[in-house]
Amino acid sequence: MKRYLVFALVVPFIGGFLLLLATTYQSGYWAETNAAEVAKLFAVFFKTLQFAYLFGFMPALMFGAVDDILCNVKKIGPVLRMLLVGLIAFFAAALTYASRGAEAGLVQFLMYGLVGFVPAVIASWLVHKYVEEGQPVASST
Repeated sequence: MKRYLVFALVVPFIGGFLLLLATTYQSGYWAETNAAEVAKLFAVFFKTLQFAYLFGFMPALMFGAVDDILCNVKKIGPVLRMLLVGLIAFFAAALTYASRGAEAGLVQFLMYGLVGFVPAVIASWLVHKYVEEGQPVASST
């Protein structure tokens, strides 16, 4: 249960911020950056945080479920589990966001893929580091 709580709290927060960074970069907003522009970015982030949780809650729980399933496979270690969860989140986010807008290409695919990859890997690492994981149960056959 703690695993899902970590994923539900961490993934929408970090993913929402990275999505905001990716969309502002794609729009050309970062051509001239100063302290006032960065302050506006954080103001927009905190104003839209509720929507990041609204739309990121279910995908975060799905990635938590994938992490939970992979945790019960004995041959998969924690590092490989983090990478697998991150890759699944990468392709889910990239396929969801990258085909939108006027421009589509490798840069958009990678940027929007990182929106899923980074928070999923961080949440999986936090679960591994701070949440006690149960050991896989061996079958008695």
